[in-house]
Amino acid sequence: MFVPCDGGGPDFEGFTLLMPAVSVGNVGQLAVDLVISTLCMPKVGYFYTDCLVPMVGNNPYATTKENSVELSINAEVYSLPSKKLVVLQIRSPFIKNKYRPFCQTLLSWVESSKCARVILLSSSHAYQRDDEQLLGTPLRYLLTPALEKAIEGHMQELKWKEMEKVAAYPGISDTEKVLHIPGGGITKLLFTESCSKGIHMAVLLKFCSEGDNIPDAFGLVNYLNEWLQLIEIRVSAVCFRVFIFYISYFHFLYWLASLWPAVTKSRPNVRYVLIKIVLGSFPPKKTNLGQRWWKL
Repeated sequence: MFVPCDGGGPDFEGFTLLMPAVSVGNVGQLAVDLVISTLCMPKVGYFYTDCLVPMVGNNPYATTKENSVELSINAEVYSLPSKKLVVLQIRSPFIKNKYRPFCQTLLSWVESSKCARVILLSSSHAYQRDDEQLLGTPLRYLLTPALEKAIEGHMQELKWKEMEKVAAYPGISDTEKVLHIPGGGITKLLFTESCSKGIHMAVLLKFCSEGDNIPDAFGLVNYLNEWLQLIEIRVSAVCFRVFIFYISYFHFLYWLASLWPAVTKSRPNVRYVLIKIVLGSFPPKKTNLGQRWWKL
């Protein structure tokens, strides 16, 4: 159940609830941390439940000495009314056999608070993908029938790839397909429960492995941002490509000149000329970077 920080609880009617699954690499939890810290979302309450391992710690988003002494627990709620966004962050694993009670409690809160939709950030084991899932992007999405009807093909406009169903009995029969999210924790159960209750819910997940999962979290947040537009991206894609190309082109020519030491010894100006060519071409003087990129 939701416990507000102050006496009167905030109104979440029409808000989007964003939350993580405790899944492989903790990618969903890391992604939610990025959203909370980037948007500077204030804490508005706690989610009291006996389904999570108890824990307590310092404020993970502290920016000053004063707020660093604030305590954080296993499930906290943050809100940003200007974006109509409420975030539930989960910081500890589930207690055994407590998945279903948690789902029931959470969905009851979603219905009572009248949230417009729920978005679950999750992950799945990359090594357990089938042949079809190995192709293309490692990012996938799932929509409940209620939400799919409401957004009317918006995911197709984004050119996103839906999570594929896999054979129930691999190698024996491929006729029966089931939803399989290995390493996804509560993801599958919460999604199927939302389908049965008619709740508007989306799952965004990334195939990954345990290790340094910070890049996976950034990838998942960018994936979410394509849809919700929470953060304005100011960096030009064309300029970014020119910058990457400039670095690689420069080092390629420098490396090429160093392959023939005999040539550079007999003609010491070869390397100098190659570098001058590069520096003379990049960055282009009084020329649009985008136009220069396409001419090369």
